[in-house]
Amino acid sequence: MNAPRHHAVIGGGWAGCAAAVALATAGHRVSLFESSRTLGGRARRVEIDGRALDNGQHILLGAYRATLKLMKQIGVRPEQAMLRLPLQMRYPLETGAEGMDFVAPRLPAPLHVAIALLRAKGLSREDKMALVRFSTTARWMGWQLHQDCSVTELLERYEQTPRLVRLMWHPLCIAALNTPPERASAQVFLTVLRDSLGARRAASDMLIPRIDLSALLPEAAAAFIAKRGGLVHAGVAVGRLAPGSDGGTWRLENRQGESLGEFAGVTVATGPDAAAQLLEGVADTAALRALQHEPISTCYLQYAAPVRLPHPFYALADDPERRAWGQFVFDRGQLGGDNGLLAVVVSAAGQAIADGHAALEHGIAAQLAADFGRPELVNPQWSKVVTEKRATFSCTPGLERPANAGLPEGLALAGDYVAGDYPATLEGAVRSGLAAARALAD
Repeated sequence: MNAPRHHAVIGGGWAGCAAAVALATAGHRVSLFESSRTLGGRARRVEIDGRALDNGQHILLGAYRATLKLMKQIGVRPEQAMLRLPLQMRYPLETGAEGMDFVAPRLPAPLHVAIALLRAKGLSREDKMALVRFSTTARWMGWQLHQDCSVTELLERYEQTPRLVRLMWHPLCIAALNTPPERASAQVFLTVLRDSLGARRAASDMLIPRIDLSALLPEAAAAFIAKRGGLVHAGVAVGRLAPGSDGGTWRLENRQGESLGEFAGVTVATGPDAAAQLLEGVADTAALRALQHEPISTCYLQYAAPVRLPHPFYALADDPERRAWGQFVFDRGQLGGDNGLLAVVVSAAGQAIADGHAALEHGIAAQLAADFGRPELVNPQWSKVVTEKRATFSCTPGLERPANAGLPEGLALAGDYVAGDYPATLEGAVRSGLAAARALAD
């Protein structure tokens, strides 16, 4: 990068932290501004009824190279901070509930998927052949489509069985893109599959945080920045971005109109709505304002300490007709959290939250009791739903996402919604933050 300069990063989420670390590593002075008191953005720690929880349960992948590299750089040891499990889609089969058991052995790719498919329970020969046909064709195509379409259309084109769609492709699409398959981009879905199923075996591993999301990366990033002379301003909201006094800098003000300083470069790493407000009159904000959003809910249920699932997490067969909204359940007691605490994820949760959080909690508790054959799960000691109503952008076919091209000199945009190959994931956020830092240097 060029001679050291003073840069500002607006937004202390994963994208902003990645940008700030990259700039600080290159020798620049960095000031990071975050409106919340807690760093992490839409993947952070929250305090609820005296409990420290996450605002959403996350799974990372071994394919998240940029994220894992950044963690190591700032002093986080992924092997301690996260539980690494082989690729798996395990449903609770003890009660004969609808589901399957698919676990990849620790063998070289693509043998690990082949053996997992051979051993899988709950799939017919027709289901298994359909999965092989899809995987083989996707590899032959180089995981690329000539023209984007919906995930549903893609699966129909390659004659995937209804059972395989319901138990494998639907939950994977929802988890990766947070967009229902009938509206989700097939090309983005294929990109995620390419970097996980289509790569080396370790890339498909599932990494489940043992520590809270703010500690997993943002707080370590803040300490890294401070050691290099940077400043992290938590609880400071930037209200205005404008050209600086000499024409080569950018001035920031808080919401009270007070000056926060002038900077040679500014990375806007907020959500798209806040970014559009800051960039209004400075750059074209049409693509930012055009984005649609999808919610994610996480339902926490506390049971007696001895309550424990046979495995750290399971997939669940969601069924709106019986108010069974859960898609994945995590045993937080096996992940460094409170014993007896379960976290149930509902992605693309618009319909699920329509009747309110109390109804969602009741439906999920009944779902767990039925699927695991454990009546005691109907009545948790404590429960709470945390919903991020604008958790991700709606990842639709052919979506034109905001990009850095065309921004005035000294400005860069970072966030999981910025143009790139990945959907709205932690890896997408980190990659965009690193790219924004490079753009400012260039």
